[in-house]
Parts: sequence; structure tokens; C-alpha cells
Amino acid sequence: MRFLEGVEENFRFMVLEVTKQVENTLKVVENPDPALVAKIESRDDYIDNLKSVIENKCFSRIHTGFGGDKRAIDLARAVNIITSNLERLADHAVNIVMQSQYLRDPHFIKRYEYKAFFAEITKALRLVVKALYNQDITLAFKICRAEVTLDALFKANFDVILKDLRKGESPENCITAHNIFRYLERMGDTILNIGEAIIFAAVGEKFKIHQYEALKETLGELGREVPISDGEFHSIWGTRSGCRIGKVEGARQGARTSGVLFKEGNAEKLRCETENIRRWEAIMPGLPPKVQAFHVDGDSASMLMEYLGGCTYQEVVLSGAPEIAANATFILEQTVRQLWQETRTDRTVKAGYVKQLTQRLDDVYRMHPSFRTPAMEMTGVPVAGFEALLERTAELEALFEAPFSVFIHGDFNINNIVYNHEEQRIHYIDLHRSKDTDFVQDVSVFLISNFRMPVLDSLLRTRLDDVMKEFLSFSRAFAVENGDATFEVRLTLGLTRSFITSSRFEFNHRFAKEMFHRGVYLMRKLDAYRQSGKPWEGFTLPDDVLIY
Repeated sequence: MRFLEGVEENFRFMVLEVTKQVENTLKVVENPDPALVAKIESRDDYIDNLKSVIENKCFSRIHTGFGGDKRAIDLARAVNIITSNLERLADHAVNIVMQSQYLRDPHFIKRYEYKAFFAEITKALRLVVKALYNQDITLAFKICRAEVTLDALFKANFDVILKDLRKGESPENCITAHNIFRYLERMGDTILNIGEAIIFAAVGEKFKIHQYEALKETLGELGREVPISDGEFHSIWGTRSGCRIGKVEGARQGARTSGVLFKEGNAEKLRCETENIRRWEAIMPGLPPKVQAFHVDGDSASMLMEYLGGCTYQEVVLSGAPEIAANATFILEQTVRQLWQETRTDRTVKAGYVKQLTQRLDDVYRMHPSFRTPAMEMTGVPVAGFEALLERTAELEALFEAPFSVFIHGDFNINNIVYNHEEQRIHYIDLHRSKDTDFVQDVSVFLISNFRMPVLDSLLRTRLDDVMKEFLSFSRAFAVENGDATFEVRLTLGLTRSFITSSRFEFNHRFAKEMFHRGVYLMRKLDAYRQSGKPWEGFTLPDDVLIY
């Protein structure tokens, strides 16, 4: 790929200058030389200027010169990331030179293994230009690996310094030596960022090295090679739990398969999701994606899953033809009914909606501090503060339990449901929260996931309203069929939880406030009904709370 016009020469000079700074820093550490120190300090300004020139050219080219060419834009972004980290690495070199002047004994540092740091850093820097120009993943990996080596070297030298301190060796020299090694270790962080930027330029996706290695290992378990060319890996979405999700295309010898989904994240969550997928598969074969490979590496894990054809239910509702959207809703309800019936057990359960709300309340306040409302009076009538009202709602919730449990999705948002029109079936995805509990949990999450869609177009809003009305009617019918006399109360509690906690994801303060206050409104409804003394079997959720 042709390099960025007007940037190549500056980029080469910057890599060369930073490499020279590192080499000169080694010379100063070994033999302090005031003239060389002054040269390093002066060249740092030149490196800063080069970084600014390259940054300006990259941004200018991104905004004016590529005509939508993603590969060229990705390369410009990668160059900008690399130069920023080169400039930071050069700053660390200056910091090391400054620290070396605090050594009371200039030769004290020589009792530690410092040369290996500089050898590893310069070796990585000499690969940068070739790796970027050739989009060479193998060289990028070698650059990234320098960080692991530098971390190990830092740990080894840190342990020796601690021993010297315990023995009473010069504390001033020991601390200064530690500071020098800390800056050398930080150089490893910048080198890692440089290697990952080169991978981004080559693949077209931002990968942390552990994510790329996870992909490589997991594909290896499936007997496939890791994709390194543009277009073989596509990010699909990232979850709020921190998982990285992407599609790996199945190109082989001119033929294309449907590919697989790659998911990387917390090991415990992915292990739980894998177990839940197996349980769902046993209940209804084909409902979840099949797990094709699973790989654990310490606290993180990765897995490959079957790529499901179709689109999310959200996409169907918002962009599908009315008859297709209606059909998707019908199939969804039939699927949900079957799953609830087949997994039902006559065991009473409490979902703990107020507890779930309380666990997320700090995040709500962090996003919208004004929601923390105190007690007040309106025309002489006392009005309870939010948290006092929440306490009363928790006391009320303790009186109710679901008369039976079912195996629920656990995160039943409309973008976690896949509809395949050709096969006329529904699939579930993102299943790490699945568990046996109150079916109302899934009902409330599904309803609010429709409500909180940032859609103001009247036609699309009507579609979302119709979906909520239909699913609410369906859920009520299921409750009646199964003798669930407190469904309305628990649904109100569930919606309270979902309305209020959803506000933590909404930057639009007006809309977030709308959801929050609807949750408060439902709590006040419950509180007023309790004070009326009427039997709870007569309580009904006010349906209009779901209409925006």
C-alpha cells in the first residue's frame, strides 16, 4: 500500500531520531557527559516538532484527501498513534537522563542489568518502519512482545534493588536506579501501543495484543489460521461488560462460508455464557449459537461461536416491512411461550428488583447527580425523598414472590434477539446472565429496551409502542394461564428497576429524567395502593407509563 504522501520522510526521520535518543541515553547512563545530555534535551524539541508536523498532515489527509478510502484512513490514524507514542518514548529517554544525574555514584547503576532494556527497545524501534510499510503482522507481534520482555526485566531488577535496600546499600542510589528502570519499563508500554497500531493498519480493526492472541489461539483450537488480511475480521459490537465481539469471515480457496463470531472478555463471564448456551441448546436446539471453540488464558477467555444468519429484532422493528415485523413478533412470542412452559418449575422465587436497582444506583447518580432528591413539601403536603421511597418499595417487594420459576434470557434486550426470516425462527445471543428466576425479569427488560430506543420519528415510535403493547398483552395472558395473581405488582417493580437503571446509559438529560421519573411514578403508585388497603390481586400496571 502506498504510504501517506508528504508524511513518509518525516515519519522515517522521527523513528531515526527517537532511536538515536535511546542510544545516546544508554551512553549517558554508562558514562555521564554534560554535552551529550544537552544534545538529548535539544533533540527532544525537534522530535516534538516532527510529531506535530506528522499529526497535522495526518488529520489534514483524513479530512480532505482520501475520499472514503478506509485503508488509507486507517493508515493515517495508525501513523498518528505511532508518532504520539514515539514522542512519549523520547520523553522517557530525557527523564532517564535527568534521573541519571541524581546518582551519587555514576557507576552504581552498573550493578544492575540495564543494557538488556536498551537492546530490546532499539531492536523493536528498528522494526517499526518496515513493519508499518509492509503491513507486516509478524513484525508487529515482535514489536509488541518487547513489552513483555521489558516487564520481566523490570521485575528482575526491581527485586535486586529491594534486596540492596534491605542490606542497607545507598538508598539514594537505589531509588534513583529504580526510577530509571521505571522509565525504561514505561518505554515498553509505548512500544506495545506502536505494535498494536501497526496491527490496526494491517487488519483494519483495533486490537489489543491479548485480544489478537486470543483470536489466534481460539482459531487454532478450531484448526484455522488467524486472519491477517483486510476484511477477514470485522468488529460487530462491544458490550458494556467489556467483551470484544467480531465476525471472522470464512474465506477459503475462493469459497466463503458464513464465518464465526469471536468473543473475548472476562473468563468467568464467558465460561458462564458457555454453560448457559449448552443448557439453552438442550432445551431448544438451534436457539443459541453453537460454541465451536473455547480458550482460557488467566483471567480472560475467548470463544468462537456460530454466526447466526438474520438480523436483530430491533432492526426488524425499526426497518423491516410491517408484515415482517408482525411475523417476527408472533414467532418471538411463540418461542418465548414454549421456553417458559418447558423450563417452568413449581418453585417460588424472588428476583430482587429493588436490590438490583440499588446496586446500580451509584452509576445513576454519577451520570445524573440531580436525581438524588431529598424529602420536600408541596402545598404543605410532605413528599418522600427518592431513597426513602425506595426503602418503602423494598419493604413492599419483600411481600411478593413469583409462584414459579423459568429459565430466562437474563438480558432480554431487543438487540439480543436474532430473527431469521428465511428459517422463520428466533435465536438468543449474549446469554451470560441466563438463570432460573421470575419470568417478569425478562418481560420488564424487553419492554424498557423498546421504550429507551432513541427514536423520535412518530411512525417508528408507534411501531415500538405497538410492540410493547403486544408483548405486555402476551405476558399478561401467560400469567393468567399459569395462575400468577401478583404478576402486575412484580411487573411494576421490574419496570421501576429498568426505568431507573436505564437512565445511567443515557446522556440526554431530558430523556434520562423522563425514564427516572416514570420509575419514581410507579413506586408512588405502589405506595399509594398499599395505603389504600385493597387486595393486591386488584392492582394493575398503568399501561400508559410505557408510551412516550
